Amino acid sequence: MPLPEKALIAQIRRTARSATRPHATSRKRTILTGVGDDCAVLRLPAAHDSLVTTDFSLEHIHFRRDWHPPESVGHRCLARGLSDIAAMGGKPLAIFLSLALPPDLRQSWVNRFIAGLRNLAEQHRASLAGGDTAESPGGILADIVVVGSVPKGKAVLRSGAKPGDRIYVSGELGGSAAAISLMRAHPNHKLHPQAYPRHFYPQPRLELGRFLREKKFVSSMIDTSDGLSTDLAHICEESGVGAEIDSTAIPRATIGNPGREVDLDLALHGGEDYELLFTAPEQKRIPSRIAGVRVTQIGKITRSGEVFLNNSQGKISRLHPLGWEHFRKVAR
Repeated sequence: MPLPEKALIAQIRRTARSATRPHATSRKRTILTGVGDDCAVLRLPAAHDSLVTTDFSLEHIHFRRDWHPPESVGHRCLARGLSDIAAMGGKPLAIFLSLALPPDLRQSWVNRFIAGLRNLAEQHRASLAGGDTAESPGGILADIVVVGSVPKGKAVLRSGAKPGDRIYVSGELGGSAAAISLMRAHPNHKLHPQAYPRHFYPQPRLELGRFLREKKFVSSMIDTSDGLSTDLAHICEESGVGAEIDSTAIPRATIGNPGREVDLDLALHGGEDYELLFTAPEQKRIPSRIAGVRVTQIGKITRSGEVFLNNSQGKISRLHPLGWEHFRKVAR
């Protein structure tokens, strides 16, 4: 069973302090008061806007204990929030974690969860500044809040795409969804996390997002947490535009040994890749690799108000947003 609440908070507090000690100078500028008070006290950089995002990680929805090591659950929990900051071209500053834990959960699971979250936070110099704990009558619930910053008025939104803009995506798509499909097909067979890193340990594209914003390359941006088809539809809806993408241009992840490309449907609709999907004016020359990450042009923005897919035979069809959506009566 988990430690009593006060002891659990004390342990997390010690972990947070040890994790942030190497970056004490930058931490002092941002987090004036962290874990231990009713509120954290943050000092944001001058001439910056604040970014705030929150995401749930729910047992049986976003992870399963028999499929996912605790370190992976902690990593993925934080990656969800960091990816939102990346999609705005921002920098993460402080993390808030609320945990609801069932009484039969071992403390060792909690320790490993925190270690996975902390390791990713250290990579991006973000500090745990507070949160909450509670007893859950059912499964594990983790709610992550990430506070970030971006120069004033420079946040990259979903609403800036214009007709004629080119559409790009980072990395490769479908790797996370492919792992989920395999686990569902073989529920008693555990996948090795190192063999499927895009699912178990996705990397939020923070450096890429900041580069695109600083170079003024992008007109709109979103992360692919819900799937390419759904997230592109979000950009089009917010920008009042349409899109046409080329199925042969979509970069598909390779899985297995020997490696094979994932199915197109997984790359289009799978989600949880946490890559960046963005648009750029036609005259901008976007490098094929940025911050060590592959960047691929996959289509263009149109005036139509609808999203279309051009397949390998040259046939154009409507692309429906079939990625993840809570409460929709369609199995993921």
